[in-house]
Amino acid sequence: MTEAGRGADFLQLTPASAPARGLISWLAGAIRTAIIDGRLAAGTALPATRALAGDLGLSRGVIVEAYQRLADEGLVSARPGTGTRVSVLAPRDVRPVTDRERAGGWNGLPQPWRARAELDLSPGVPDLSGFPRAAWLRAERAVLEQASTADLGYGDPRGCGHLRAELTGWLARTRGLRTEPDDIIIVTGVAQALALLAQRLAAHEPADRATGHGPADRATGHGPADRATGYGPVRRAVTEVGVEDPGSRGSRDELAYWGLRPVPVPVDEHGLQVDALVRTGVRAVSLTPAHQFPTGVVLAPQRRRELLDWAAATDALIIEDDYDAEYRYDRAPVPALQASAPGYVAYAGSTSKTLAPGMRLGWLIPPPRLHAELVEAKRASDLGSPALPQLVLAQLIATGELEQHIRTVRKRQRSRRDALLGALAEQLPQACVQGIAAGLHLLITFPELAGRIEDTELAERILRAGVLVHPLSWHRQRPGVPGIILGYAVHTPDQLRAAVRRIALVMQQTSPAGR
Repeated sequence: MTEAGRGADFLQLTPASAPARGLISWLAGAIRTAIIDGRLAAGTALPATRALAGDLGLSRGVIVEAYQRLADEGLVSARPGTGTRVSVLAPRDVRPVTDRERAGGWNGLPQPWRARAELDLSPGVPDLSGFPRAAWLRAERAVLEQASTADLGYGDPRGCGHLRAELTGWLARTRGLRTEPDDIIIVTGVAQALALLAQRLAAHEPADRATGHGPADRATGHGPADRATGYGPVRRAVTEVGVEDPGSRGSRDELAYWGLRPVPVPVDEHGLQVDALVRTGVRAVSLTPAHQFPTGVVLAPQRRRELLDWAAATDALIIEDDYDAEYRYDRAPVPALQASAPGYVAYAGSTSKTLAPGMRLGWLIPPPRLHAELVEAKRASDLGSPALPQLVLAQLIATGELEQHIRTVRKRQRSRRDALLGALAEQLPQACVQGIAAGLHLLITFPELAGRIEDTELAERILRAGVLVHPLSWHRQRPGVPGIILGYAVHTPDQLRAAVRRIALVMQQTSPAGR
């Protein structure tokens, strides 16, 4: 028997088992299942395309396309001279859920399941198979050839000057920011930016009762609050922070861990409700104005003006998480809030969605009044972020390869979004779909199920069908309409359509008419 024959038998594939239609999906699905359940271990060579085509009686084009789909998912890799092999990054076997994991997860989300689903549609996860390895390697070689010994030593806690200079131009072009290299603090991601801000806000000493000035204000003699500088007469400790509801559970938990009590502020079709924010009495708020998580709405122009007026009137801090700003499909870019009021906005961004969260590269641009304290906090925290990745990122920006990579990924993600939308329109026409214009996820709400079933129970039923989604209530502090959040960045169009078919079947069994 040929190597291809052994491979086909090992996959339990025969010419008789091939369907009349959908041959590519059938073959890719069979190999994918064999990888996930461990029958094809990491490093295993797949049969040559020509040999497997002959063994199964299929055209070689079917085999090539199936292998390509698996490569797009990161399950296999092809190299000249070695053929196509199972990737070392292939998913591991599903394992049982422990009691500890049922109680909570490392990322702060309540997790009644942690076993790997066949189709994981968790939001906030980028397509790591698309990481620009070749471009990164070229940039890293160039950096190592040019880097001085000083570049590799204990550097500026604000981050490498070269990266901060490149980011200044990059953020001005892409996000409309008004900043200088000395204004930027390189961090390990938005999570560290939130941690540093939370620690500084909670640590401020009470204002002097007689003068109304805090310690730093007495030293500098700052007068009334000014939108450009952000200096005000009072520097009091902050114990509460407004957060969007629904909003990012991870960000909320990060702020709470460092001592700030999250106060929910409702979000509607125009974004954060500023009048509700004013009624809370908080003096800091964290939000995602360019692409609100999880609803996907953009903060409306009138709300932006109201928010900035509130910050100036109360000497408050706006924490702007520029979530998913790079991925827009059906609308023009939305300028960052920071450009309108740099004295009141702490702007945070990262490469977690554009490159990979494992790179741990991000930036924080705080108001001038907080800059020195945050630099000191960063220095005390870790002496500064790793130098080599910073220099490589600077090289990618300078050569234009980062922008080229983002354009490529944006095109790929749009096709996946379109596939998901098409499947939802066909399989779940009654669903209310939100957040389609940008980002890497969709929100689906089911008003007709309100009072009938919790979305956590709905998500568990969907999981039993092999698809992992986030229930909307995970990211909400107040009761509301049941919903689920679907991330589409990781999976191919065929996989997304398959996931929707499974979700639709669960919904048919769950709806009043189907019970």
